Order: sequence, then structure tokens, then C-alpha cells
Amino acid sequence: MVWVPPGEFIMGSTDPLARPDESPKHRVRLDGFYIDVTEVTNAQFAEFIRATGYRTVAERPVDWEELKKQVEPGTPKPPDEMLQPGSLVFTPPGHEVDLRFFDQWWTWTLGADWRHPEGPGSTIVGREDHPVVHVAFEDALAYAAWAGKQLPTEAQWEYAARGGLKEQTNVWGDEPIEPKRCNTWQGHFPDRNTKEDGFERTAPVRSFPPNGYGLFDMAGNVWEWCADLYRPDTYARRVTEIGADGVAVNPTGPTSSLDPRSPHAPESRVHRGGSFLCNDSYCASYRPSARMACSPDTGMSHLGFRCVRAAPPPP
Repeated sequence: MVWVPPGEFIMGSTDPLARPDESPKHRVRLDGFYIDVTEVTNAQFAEFIRATGYRTVAERPVDWEELKKQVEPGTPKPPDEMLQPGSLVFTPPGHEVDLRFFDQWWTWTLGADWRHPEGPGSTIVGREDHPVVHVAFEDALAYAAWAGKQLPTEAQWEYAARGGLKEQTNVWGDEPIEPKRCNTWQGHFPDRNTKEDGFERTAPVRSFPPNGYGLFDMAGNVWEWCADLYRPDTYARRVTEIGADGVAVNPTGPTSSLDPRSPHAPESRVHRGGSFLCNDSYCASYRPSARMACSPDTGMSHLGFRCVRAAPPPP
């Protein structure tokens, strides 16, 4: 872990690539904290599993009573064979598709989990230093508790991602994205990846230059869970509370969630940082201000995490 000193920054963005939930920009002041230098890797997560015997959400049968809370009322129960352990795997189509319908490149895959990132037959052997994926929010919480750490708040994550920069568009400054900077999608999304950055899916941590705090993969590679509940109006509500010229001190997010993308989900949690699927034609979420969220029981082949720890500053 590295120490991120206390300080103030401008949270949010009005960049042309920014989505409405990144506004309005506002001042945030944070206490110092420690944060993992890299995303939690397969090797680190395996150590946690060996020590605790923990089973991730993707390794358990789907609980229909919980799932039906997240779908349209009256949705029929899927066949029992589809409720077996599994997770969402990115499966690129072989042709151009309508980007409004993401189910054309995401597939519910039985047997997909952190040990089998692309489903049965795949393995993490040789990928021990890649970020762990297919971890749901509660899996990340369990790991953090075992390690004596916590998940970062949105504010902590964005402050750390900026690496000492105040309002710059990207974690490296205002220069445009390039394959040498982070693991994202080059080519035509989602059907043709030219792999100019050298990777089709996840990359080993530390494959790209760190930011100003020495943190790797704060842009691209895999999304990272944060502790906060999600609302698209979080910043607007915050500015109403503190005033346009005020400062939010150690904000921890809203007390209830609202996610128009998952209107029936009882809860939605934030994740940050973008992934190997980010492309400006669809998702420019490699930017430090970009926000995304999903239900806490969701695992995907581009979603991982890193941890923080609140502690006195180093000597």
C-alpha cells in the first residue's frame, strides 16, 4: 500500500466525454489514507480463499427469491439449470451490433468464476498477477475484512486516481488516451479489438506506468468496487447540502441508492476506473471522474477491486 496524503481536490467533471452523473463539479477534502498499489490479484485472492475457505457469489447457486427482486414484476422463473453457479462473461460478437443492447456482448456463463474467468475450460494458471475478476461486492468486502482493510469511498478512489492532479481529464493529465498508457479497447467496439496495447482482456498489474502516487491501473484493466451506494444525482444533492462554494469533508455517499439502469434492483453499488472494454465510441470510463454501478451480487469478467486502510501517516 502507499500513503495518500490529506488534501482537497475537485471531484467530478464537465469534460465532453463526461456523463451527467459526473456533475456538478465540487470541492472535496479528505483525510489521508493508505491504498493498495495495484488491483487485488488472483494470487492475493487465492491466498484469502486458502485461509478462509470462502466461496464467492459466482460459485454459489443463484437464489431466485433474491434475483426476482431485480427484474420486472411477473418475470417467470428461469429453468433450474440456468440458476446454477455462474457469472457474466464478455463474449465479443463477430460483427457490428447496436450499442444500445449490451446483451449482445455479455453472456451469462455457467461455471464462470474467479478461477475460470471465461467459463469452464479457462484457468488463471499463468495469470496469477492479473487482477481477480468475477467478484461481487460482498466478495470484495469479505476479502477486505480478512486483510484488515476497507473498500474505498468514491471520493477516496477518485482522489487517489488523480495522483495529485486537481482537475485534469485523465490520470496522467490532459493528454489524450494512448495504448501505452492503460489497458483499454482499441479498434471497433465490441467486435474488433486490434490489441495495440498488447492485451485482449486483462493485463498483469503494473503493465502500464503508475500515476503520481505510484498507483497502477487506476485507468482501464478492470473496474473497481467502491463502498458507496449509487445515485445519478449524488453530486447535485451534495452541492445542495454544502452550497456552491462549500467543501464536502470525507463524503461517504448517499444513504439510499437509485439506478435508472437497474430500476428494480433494491441496491446499486459504485465501481470506478473503467476496464479493458473502454472505448470512446461507447464508454470513456478510463477517466478518473467516470462513475458506473451495478447490483452488489453482480460479478463480471472485467470487475475487480482494490482496498484502502485508514491509519496514521507514516513517519
